[in-house]
Amino acid sequence: MTGITEIRHGRVVTPTEVIDDGRVVITGSRIADVSGTGGGALPRSEAVDADGRLVMPGLVDLHGDDVEQHLHPRSGAQVDTSMALSMADRVNVLTGVTTKFHAVAFENSPDDDRTISEATELVHEIANATYLLSDNRVHARCELVEESVRSVEELSEDVDVDLVSVMHHVPGDGQYDRDAFERHYVEDRNWPTERVAEAISERRSLSPTDRRSLSERVADVAAAADAPLASHDDETARDIDRLLDHGASISEYPLTREAARHASDRGMTTVMGAPNVLRGGSLWDNLSARAAIDDGIVDVLCSDYHPPSLLAAPFVDTGEPLPTRTNRVTRNPADAVGMHDRGRIEVGARADLLVVDPDPVPTVERVFVDGVEVLKSGGDPRGRSPERRPRLGNPTAGPSFLH
Repeated sequence: MTGITEIRHGRVVTPTEVIDDGRVVITGSRIADVSGTGGGALPRSEAVDADGRLVMPGLVDLHGDDVEQHLHPRSGAQVDTSMALSMADRVNVLTGVTTKFHAVAFENSPDDDRTISEATELVHEIANATYLLSDNRVHARCELVEESVRSVEELSEDVDVDLVSVMHHVPGDGQYDRDAFERHYVEDRNWPTERVAEAISERRSLSPTDRRSLSERVADVAAAADAPLASHDDETARDIDRLLDHGASISEYPLTREAARHASDRGMTTVMGAPNVLRGGSLWDNLSARAAIDDGIVDVLCSDYHPPSLLAAPFVDTGEPLPTRTNRVTRNPADAVGMHDRGRIEVGARADLLVVDPDPVPTVERVFVDGVEVLKSGGDPRGRSPERRPRLGNPTAGPSFLH
């Protein structure tokens, strides 16, 4: 390797435009030049021919709990933590995620394959792993119960926590009414009915004073770690204001237009799920991400439970330019957590880059993380010659990716 890599003949997606027949030059770990290709290859450079494909920033995922699927591929079956994290990392890279915030749930729900001890072990593995291809970060999801809050407090003294969110899953206060809560936890997540009743009783027993006290403690963890604080499943403007008082700057999955609009008006970053965009609506009949995008109140999309959705989301036609759609999964999430060095193709930015074939399904062919190529998947399975590869003016994909 020469230390200089030139990606040529791509459609380069910058934060504001798409450069046809563009080039991106990587020197070390940084982007050194963004321009039209023109002329010959740079001397002493490693040349990469993008062949008309899109050159995009690496995706920044603020909330993905997909590692749980690798830890427990079947209910009751557990995989070694290092193996699960390694596989999750590689699947994310394959779908274009170069900065991953693993949303680790601190709650004791063994019937749902979630325990605080397992969450703690996973966070330590993320913090200490040297075998990962992408930049893996910790997003501590803290349920408002004493044992969860105390565990996150203790954990933050030992490892870096990069993002903290306040969770409060109670039927009638959030995304589920009681029937939906019981159906979700009994039918979808295999909880015994008596365990659901215990959880409801425990979480409803919190007084407003107790809830505020626990929220303040979670906010203190975020402040001590210099990590952003996020709210979760906000339903009303009052919910937004409650977490704003604790210093929250991010609203994850607002359930209603009222909450999303108020969060946006108050300067919070609003985050919704990419699967919601692809499906054309929420699984739980809450706010539609597409409707919220139409209203101008969605800043960021995250993978939630399905990393391929994050790659596909910019190709869903919302009537906006491709750079605007791409910013929601690259620049905007990076900015929301203070990582202004990535998520954009600009001179001086960290060289996290993708070469993506958008047709017929968005597919990542090459991935660079911090200037190093970590993935190269080759070939055109359709056998087309480079001359026949279409150069799409406004790449789109319908909602058929996810149902």
